[in-house]
Amino acid sequence: MEGAGAPAAAISTLTPPLEQLRLLAGELRLLLPGVRVGEARETTKEFNRKTFWRRLNEAAVKVSREATTMTEVFSRLPLPLPSSQETQRFCEQVRAAIKAIIAVYYSLPKDQGTTLRKLVRSATVDIVDGMAQLVEVLCVPPAQRPENNDLISYNSVWVACRQVPRIPRDNKAAALLMLTKSVDLVKDAHEEVEQAVEECDPYHGLLNDIEDNSDNHGDVWGCPNNQDLYWSEEDQELMIPCLALVRTSKACLKEIQISVAENGKKDQVAQLDDIVDISDEISPSVDDLVLSIYPPMCHLTVRLNSAKLVSVLKKALEITKASHVTPQPEDSLIPLLINAIDHCMNRIKELTQNELEL
Repeated sequence: MEGAGAPAAAISTLTPPLEQLRLLAGELRLLLPGVRVGEARETTKEFNRKTFWRRLNEAAVKVSREATTMTEVFSRLPLPLPSSQETQRFCEQVRAAIKAIIAVYYSLPKDQGTTLRKLVRSATVDIVDGMAQLVEVLCVPPAQRPENNDLISYNSVWVACRQVPRIPRDNKAAALLMLTKSVDLVKDAHEEVEQAVEECDPYHGLLNDIEDNSDNHGDVWGCPNNQDLYWSEEDQELMIPCLALVRTSKACLKEIQISVAENGKKDQVAQLDDIVDISDEISPSVDDLVLSIYPPMCHLTVRLNSAKLVSVLKKALEITKASHVTPQPEDSLIPLLINAIDHCMNRIKELTQNELEL
């Protein structure tokens, strides 16, 4: 009799369904910091690339399937919710699926490349975070949830899982993907500021709204007669070499990208990682320079940000020049690009010299 009564007693003490979901969401959140900083697990087994990608894809499909099941079961209206025992089973399946994909990520060795590992890590983090968001939404009783919140959260998990087969399969492909993103970011920053210059409207029409408002309410801070919101003649003169430097930045990234595409070798993992790491610094440095040339322009800040960008560009070009992706440095565009960078910076120094003497 005791043996027959024990399981029933255990079931009756199970945590209520929605509380189980809250606990599960918390567990998933606690896994994220470890994934973000986790290192590859040491193993004596030889890495098999084909097996790794098969396992990662299968793990992503499993997570997606569990997300579908959880959404279908806990979004049912009208109630009832699943029993505590059923909920426990669903939660265990989610835990197992999430831990499985994390384990696959940890099995990717460092010698496969830092750039590739970052992409796999990012995909894994997105999946775990997406599942945590979904479970957090499902914690709320269906009748009390904002409309479509569960479907939106489910879609984020599904999208994250669908990205896994699109991850580059080797470090060279990963490097090219990251370099392409950097080129696009710099291109966007350049086009935005060029448009503002062509239209002589640094704030893209926002000043017109302020002007309309000031007509009705009198003078207000920020109205168009405030010259701090426009470029002076000195500002416009300084912008010419600054924009040239931004264009040169785009050209540098493009040259690095082409060199990696044409000459990059998959087994030269460390050199590809070094190229990507320094190239990743170019877009943020371009952003800093572009932001500093919007009015009110501080010429000293522009000079400092230009110098910072120049330093990053030259370092990126030197690292690329010294690597295997530039087999004949003297025949590459790198010397010409360095000359163009120096020309822009020298002009910026000339136009901002007075700032240093004040």
